[in-house]
Amino acid sequence: MALYILIAAVIIIICLTVSKFSSKIGVPVLLAFIFLGMLFGCDGIFKIQFDNFSFAETICSVSLIFIMFYGGFGTNWKKAKKVAAKSVLLSTLGVVLTAGITGLFCFFVLKFDFLESMLIGAVISSTDAASVFSILRSKRLNLKYNTASLLEVESGSNDPCAYMMTVIILTLMSGKTSGIEILYMIFAQIVFGAAIGVATAFLAYFMLKKMNFGTNGFESILVFAMALVSYSLSAVIGGNGYLAVYITGIILGNKEIPNKKSLVHFFDGITGLMQILIFFLLGLTAFPSQMVSIILPALAIALFLTFVARPLSVFAILTPFSCPLRQQLLVSWSGLRGAASIVFAIMAVVSPAYLKNDVFHVVFFIVLFSILIQGTLIPFVAKHLDMIDNKSDVMKTFNDYTKEVPVQFIKLPITEKHPWVNKKVSQIRFLPNTILTLIIRDDKQLVPRGNTILLEGDIAVLSGPSLEKKFTGHLTEIEIDADSEWLGMTLCEIDLESDKLVTLSKRNNRIVISKGKTSVKENDILIINKTQK
Repeated sequence: MALYILIAAVIIIICLTVSKFSSKIGVPVLLAFIFLGMLFGCDGIFKIQFDNFSFAETICSVSLIFIMFYGGFGTNWKKAKKVAAKSVLLSTLGVVLTAGITGLFCFFVLKFDFLESMLIGAVISSTDAASVFSILRSKRLNLKYNTASLLEVESGSNDPCAYMMTVIILTLMSGKTSGIEILYMIFAQIVFGAAIGVATAFLAYFMLKKMNFGTNGFESILVFAMALVSYSLSAVIGGNGYLAVYITGIILGNKEIPNKKSLVHFFDGITGLMQILIFFLLGLTAFPSQMVSIILPALAIALFLTFVARPLSVFAILTPFSCPLRQQLLVSWSGLRGAASIVFAIMAVVSPAYLKNDVFHVVFFIVLFSILIQGTLIPFVAKHLDMIDNKSDVMKTFNDYTKEVPVQFIKLPITEKHPWVNKKVSQIRFLPNTILTLIIRDDKQLVPRGNTILLEGDIAVLSGPSLEKKFTGHLTEIEIDADSEWLGMTLCEIDLESDKLVTLSKRNNRIVISKGKTSVKENDILIINKTQK
């Protein structure tokens, strides 16, 4: 057990290290995760024998929950609603058209069985939100005509439709269903999924607003749990779990909730870990030696999907909206295949339906082709189509964007001898660029006014601009005991190195702002800042 944990930890560290350098050399980070998986796989250097597709499906399905949730949570609806109609059509009708056109190609040209052809089309019909978001963010691609928002909403919301088609086709292939059952399945997937998604989102919002956890990070744990509730509850009653969790994400992400910034950072990390799991497992479960037999049909499908099926679907939907030709071309090119296609391909492998072709390795090749060719060239294509907008900021399309100056808060206890005690706020002279933001009195929060009087026992909360660049200091605590050479000395008498400063001290569990004449007493804790170059 310990060995497996060690291997998993080492793999994650390697993936994180590789991600640090992949962008510098122009290789999409998700592609790097795939190659690492192949390196560890049975055809690689480390020869790890892994062919447990059932386990892989469980891991990847759970991972996709958080990718879907964060796809919704990170989308700024104020920016996205301008293109909502086009995005929704692309994520529903566009997915159906792409799947159908690709399926017909596999049936008529490649001579696959009809249902198996449609299965391949369904599995690769959705675009990958993680890949699109990663490229837009890392390359700072500011696109004209709200194209970034269009791609974000489309890629974040089209997985549920692809999932529904995959499930329906696999059910048909099993031969144990009727037309009425299929119609009910479609109804349940959409209606139950949407209802559970909305209900879970508002329940989570209510709990976040009303519950004071008192412990940092508990809000993140609650939202983490509610994402799981949204998916699982919907799936239990026959709804589309991925639709539910996406709706939950987009509603919560566009609500004013406590510690929202920390939630974004938390799910940024979680989603990153999920991407590592999915794409590493894709490489690990792949057998490159077995790809010789499928490489020609897989390449044919990849080329047809990229240059025919996807463009036809995009043009059919966006042309009635009078979208510029260059925008349609860029949207067509940006249809990256990724995490969802991998998960759905593994679902097909573990299903009882009989497959004549190696669907998993076909999808593996298509995802590899898509990330390598399309993902790498998106910035190039955008530039040559004159779709770069230098006057906008693509980060505004995400919910973690902020243009405000970073703010830092300081708690200042008002003691009996404090110079501000019993004074009106209007009588107090604050430091430049600082303001009294809040007064805490008897565990109640008061909004300060000019005539508000500060009383003994109050806690004044001051705010001011924080460092815009990453702080590079290093804080050290030194406890003063009976044998300390500093005992009884004043702070100005202590011989410290030029790059060190006693910033404050703790005495009897109280914070004392350090001054030169402050005497050092036994049991004091001095907090020393050392600057770093």
